[in-house]
Amino acid sequence: MRFAAIADVHGNYLALEAVLADIRALDIADIVNLGDMLSGPLDARRTIEILMRLDAAHVLGNHDRYLLDRPPEKMGSWDRPAYDALDAAQLDWLRAHPKARVFREQVFLCHATPDNDEVYWLDTVNPDGVVALSPLDRIERLAGDITQSLILCAHTHLARAVRLRDGRLIVNPGSVGSPGFRDKHPYPHVVEAGTPHARYAILERTNDAWQVTFRHVAYDHEAMAALARRNNQQELANALATGWIK
Repeated sequence: MRFAAIADVHGNYLALEAVLADIRALDIADIVNLGDMLSGPLDARRTIEILMRLDAAHVLGNHDRYLLDRPPEKMGSWDRPAYDALDAAQLDWLRAHPKARVFREQVFLCHATPDNDEVYWLDTVNPDGVVALSPLDRIERLAGDITQSLILCAHTHLARAVRLRDGRLIVNPGSVGSPGFRDKHPYPHVVEAGTPHARYAILERTNDAWQVTFRHVAYDHEAMAALARRNNQQELANALATGWIK
Protein backbone atom coordinates (compact mmCIF):
# COMPACT_ATOMS: atom_id res chain seq x y z
CA MET A 1 0.00 0.00 0.00
CA ARG A 2 1.45 3.34 -1.10
CA PHE A 3 -0.22 6.73 -1.19
CA ALA A 4 0.39 10.47 -0.80
CA ALA A 5 -0.91 12.75 1.96
CA ILE A 6 -1.48 16.45 1.36
CA ALA A 7 -2.79 19.09 3.76
CA ASP A 8 -3.20 22.81 4.41
CA VAL A 9 -3.31 24.00 0.80
CA HIS A 10 -4.95 27.27 1.91
CA GLY A 11 -5.88 28.42 -1.59
CA ASN A 12 -2.35 28.13 -2.99
CA TYR A 13 -3.20 26.57 -6.34
CA LEU A 14 0.33 26.85 -7.76
CA ALA A 15 1.76 24.86 -4.84
CA LEU A 16 -1.04 22.32 -5.20
CA GLU A 17 -0.38 21.91 -8.93
CA ALA A 18 3.33 21.37 -8.27
CA VAL A 19 2.67 18.76 -5.58
CA LEU A 20 0.18 16.87 -7.73
CA ALA A 21 2.67 16.86 -10.62
CA ASP A 22 5.33 15.44 -8.28
CA ILE A 23 2.93 12.75 -7.08
CA ARG A 24 2.10 11.78 -10.66
CA ALA A 25 5.80 11.67 -11.59
CA LEU A 26 6.35 9.17 -8.78
CA ASP A 27 3.49 7.03 -10.14
CA ILE A 28 1.39 7.33 -6.99
CA ALA A 29 -2.31 6.89 -7.67
CA ASP A 30 -3.93 7.35 -4.25
CA ILE A 31 -4.11 10.65 -2.38
CA VAL A 32 -5.60 11.73 0.94
CA ASN A 33 -6.24 15.39 1.76
CA LEU A 34 -6.28 16.43 5.42
CA GLY A 35 -8.13 19.71 5.10
CA ASP A 36 -7.78 23.49 5.27
CA MET A 37 -8.07 23.56 1.53
CA LEU A 38 -9.21 27.05 0.62
CA SER A 39 -9.04 29.78 3.25
CA GLY A 40 -6.39 32.41 2.67
CA PRO A 41 -5.92 35.57 0.60
CA LEU A 42 -4.84 33.64 -2.51
CA ASP A 43 -7.17 31.87 -4.97
CA ALA A 44 -9.81 29.65 -3.41
CA ARG A 45 -11.78 29.21 -6.65
CA ARG A 46 -8.88 27.90 -8.73
CA THR A 47 -7.87 25.66 -5.84
CA ILE A 48 -11.27 24.07 -5.36
CA GLU A 49 -11.61 23.52 -9.11
CA ILE A 50 -8.44 21.41 -8.95
CA LEU A 51 -9.55 19.55 -5.83
CA MET A 52 -13.01 18.77 -7.20
CA ARG A 53 -11.39 17.00 -10.18
CA LEU A 54 -9.06 15.06 -7.91
CA ASP A 55 -9.86 11.47 -6.99
CA ALA A 56 -8.88 11.71 -3.33
CA ALA A 57 -10.14 11.01 0.19
CA HIS A 58 -10.83 14.42 1.75
CA VAL A 59 -11.49 15.52 5.33
CA LEU A 60 -12.42 19.01 6.50
CA GLY A 61 -10.11 21.29 8.44
CA ASN A 62 -11.12 24.02 10.86
CA HIS A 63 -10.90 26.68 8.15
CA ASP A 64 -13.09 24.58 5.86
CA ARG A 65 -15.63 24.39 8.67
CA TYR A 66 -15.48 28.16 9.16
CA LEU A 67 -16.67 28.56 5.55
CA LEU A 68 -19.75 26.48 6.37
CA ASP A 69 -20.81 27.10 9.95
CA ARG A 70 -20.92 30.90 10.30
CA PRO A 71 -22.30 33.92 8.46
CA PRO A 72 -19.87 35.77 6.18
CA GLU A 73 -19.74 38.82 8.43
CA LYS A 74 -18.38 36.63 11.25
CA MET A 75 -15.59 35.12 9.15
CA GLY A 76 -11.92 35.96 9.63
CA SER A 77 -9.55 37.66 7.23
CA TRP A 78 -8.48 34.34 5.65
CA ASP A 79 -11.98 32.88 5.39
CA ARG A 80 -14.10 35.71 4.02
CA PRO A 81 -12.06 36.13 0.79
CA ALA A 82 -12.32 32.38 0.17
CA TYR A 83 -16.06 32.33 0.86
CA ASP A 84 -16.67 35.25 -1.50
CA ALA A 85 -14.81 33.40 -4.29
CA LEU A 86 -16.89 30.21 -4.07
CA ASP A 87 -20.30 29.41 -5.53
CA ALA A 88 -23.07 27.33 -3.96
CA ALA A 89 -22.09 24.10 -5.73
CA GLN A 90 -18.51 24.42 -4.53
CA LEU A 91 -19.64 25.00 -0.95
CA ASP A 92 -21.91 21.95 -1.25
CA TRP A 93 -18.92 19.88 -2.41
CA LEU A 94 -16.99 21.03 0.64
CA ARG A 95 -19.94 20.32 2.93
CA ALA A 96 -20.14 16.71 1.74
CA HIS A 97 -16.82 15.76 3.35
CA PRO A 98 -16.43 14.52 6.95
CA LYS A 99 -14.18 15.88 9.66
CA ALA A 100 -12.53 12.46 10.06
CA ARG A 101 -12.56 9.15 8.20
CA VAL A 102 -10.74 5.86 7.76
CA PHE A 103 -8.88 5.24 4.52
CA ARG A 104 -8.61 1.70 3.16
CA GLU A 105 -9.39 0.33 6.66
CA GLN A 106 -5.80 0.95 7.77
CA VAL A 107 -5.35 4.72 8.04
CA PHE A 108 -7.18 7.19 10.31
CA LEU A 109 -7.50 10.69 8.85
CA CYS A 110 -8.26 13.93 10.69
CA HIS A 111 -7.18 17.54 10.44
CA ALA A 112 -5.95 18.42 13.93
CA THR A 113 -6.92 15.86 16.58
CA PRO A 114 -9.68 13.23 16.40
CA ASP A 115 -12.03 15.26 18.61
CA ASN A 116 -11.08 18.88 17.94
CA ASP A 117 -10.12 20.51 14.64
CA GLU A 118 -8.39 23.46 16.36
CA VAL A 119 -5.96 21.68 18.72
CA TYR A 120 -2.32 21.01 17.84
CA TRP A 121 -1.44 17.32 18.24
CA LEU A 122 2.23 16.63 17.57
CA ASP A 123 3.26 20.15 18.59
CA THR A 124 2.70 22.17 21.75
CA VAL A 125 2.85 25.95 22.19
CA ASN A 126 4.64 26.97 25.37
CA PRO A 127 3.68 30.15 27.29
CA ASP A 128 6.74 31.94 25.86
CA GLY A 129 5.47 31.25 22.33
CA VAL A 130 7.97 28.51 21.49
CA VAL A 131 6.45 25.71 19.40
CA ALA A 132 7.94 22.33 20.31
CA LEU A 133 7.31 18.62 19.91
CA SER A 134 4.50 17.54 22.22
CA PRO A 135 5.29 15.15 25.09
CA LEU A 136 4.70 11.54 24.13
CA ASP A 137 2.18 11.02 26.94
CA ARG A 138 0.02 13.83 25.54
CA ILE A 139 0.29 12.54 21.97
CA GLU A 140 -0.73 9.04 23.07
CA ARG A 141 -3.62 10.33 25.20
CA LEU A 142 -5.08 12.18 22.21
CA ALA A 143 -4.70 9.06 20.06
CA GLY A 144 -7.10 7.31 22.41
CA ASP A 145 -8.39 3.98 21.16
CA ILE A 146 -7.88 4.55 17.43
CA THR A 147 -7.21 1.07 16.10
CA GLN A 148 -5.56 1.94 12.78
CA SER A 149 -1.78 1.50 12.68
CA LEU A 150 -1.26 4.78 10.81
CA ILE A 151 -2.81 8.07 11.88
CA LEU A 152 -2.55 11.22 9.76
CA CYS A 153 -3.09 14.76 11.00
CA ALA A 154 -2.25 18.29 9.87
CA HIS A 155 -3.13 21.81 11.12
CA THR A 156 0.30 22.95 12.42
CA HIS A 157 1.83 23.10 8.90
CA LEU A 158 4.92 21.36 10.33
CA ALA A 159 6.01 17.97 8.98
CA ARG A 160 6.49 15.45 11.78
CA ALA A 161 6.33 11.73 12.43
CA VAL A 162 5.92 10.20 15.88
CA ARG A 163 5.88 6.50 16.66
CA LEU A 164 3.82 5.57 19.71
CA ARG A 165 4.97 3.00 22.22
CA ASP A 166 2.39 0.51 20.94
CA GLY A 167 3.78 0.79 17.37
CA ARG A 168 1.18 3.13 15.85
CA LEU A 169 2.64 5.90 13.69
CA ILE A 170 1.25 9.47 13.60
CA VAL A 171 2.32 11.65 10.67
CA ASN A 172 1.77 15.30 9.81
CA PRO A 173 2.76 15.81 6.14
CA GLY A 174 3.35 19.56 6.47
CA SER A 175 1.62 22.28 4.48
CA VAL A 176 1.26 22.34 0.71
CA GLY A 177 0.50 26.02 0.51
CA SER A 178 1.35 27.99 3.66
CA PRO A 179 4.88 27.68 5.11
CA GLY A 180 4.25 30.13 7.93
CA PHE A 181 1.53 31.79 9.98
CA ARG A 182 0.88 33.69 13.21
CA ASP A 183 -1.72 32.67 15.81
CA LYS A 184 -2.87 33.76 19.27
CA HIS A 185 -4.01 30.44 20.73
CA PRO A 186 -3.25 29.00 23.19
CA TYR A 187 -0.46 31.62 23.41
CA PRO A 188 0.80 34.07 20.80
CA HIS A 189 3.22 32.27 18.49
CA VAL A 190 4.45 31.92 14.94
CA VAL A 191 4.95 28.79 12.89
CA GLU A 192 7.69 28.92 10.25
CA ALA A 193 8.79 26.08 7.97
CA GLY A 194 12.07 27.76 7.03
CA THR A 195 11.81 27.31 3.26
CA PRO A 196 9.11 28.27 0.75
CA HIS A 197 8.66 24.74 -0.64
CA ALA A 198 5.31 22.99 -0.98
CA ARG A 199 5.29 20.00 1.36
CA TYR A 200 3.58 16.63 1.41
CA ALA A 201 4.31 13.05 2.48
CA ILE A 202 4.42 9.61 0.91
CA LEU A 203 3.28 6.71 3.09
CA GLU A 204 4.11 3.11 2.25
CA ARG A 205 3.41 -0.12 4.10
CA THR A 206 6.03 -2.82 3.62
CA ASN A 207 6.73 -5.89 5.74
CA ASP A 208 3.91 -4.91 8.11
CA ALA A 209 5.50 -1.53 8.90
CA TRP A 210 4.77 2.01 7.73
CA GLN A 211 7.48 4.12 6.16
CA VAL A 212 7.14 7.87 5.62
CA THR A 213 8.98 10.06 3.12
CA PHE A 214 8.61 13.83 3.37
CA ARG A 215 8.75 15.70 0.07
CA HIS A 216 9.67 19.38 -0.45
CA VAL A 217 8.61 20.61 -3.89
CA ALA A 218 9.79 23.79 -5.58
CA TYR A 219 7.21 25.93 -7.39
CA ASP A 220 6.69 29.57 -8.35
CA HIS A 221 6.36 30.73 -4.76
CA GLU A 222 7.26 34.31 -5.72
CA ALA A 223 4.07 34.55 -7.77
CA MET A 224 1.96 33.53 -4.78
CA ALA A 225 3.90 35.86 -2.47
CA ALA A 226 3.12 38.70 -4.87
CA LEU A 227 -0.57 37.77 -4.80
CA ALA A 228 -0.60 37.78 -0.98
CA ARG A 229 1.10 41.18 -1.04
CA ARG A 230 -1.54 42.57 -3.39
CA ASN A 231 -4.18 41.30 -0.98
CA ASN A 232 -2.56 43.14 1.94
CA GLN A 233 -1.25 40.04 3.71
CA GLN A 234 2.41 40.94 4.17
CA GLU A 235 3.28 38.26 6.74
CA LEU A 236 1.87 35.52 4.52
CA ALA A 237 3.74 37.07 1.59
CA ASN A 238 6.97 36.84 3.59
CA ALA A 239 6.27 33.21 4.48
CA LEU A 240 5.48 32.30 0.88
CA ALA A 241 8.63 34.03 -0.35
CA THR A 242 11.08 32.72 2.25
CA GLY A 243 9.51 30.25 4.68
CA TRP A 244 9.78 32.84 7.46
CA ILE A 245 7.20 35.32 8.79
CA LYS A 246 9.71 38.20 9.02
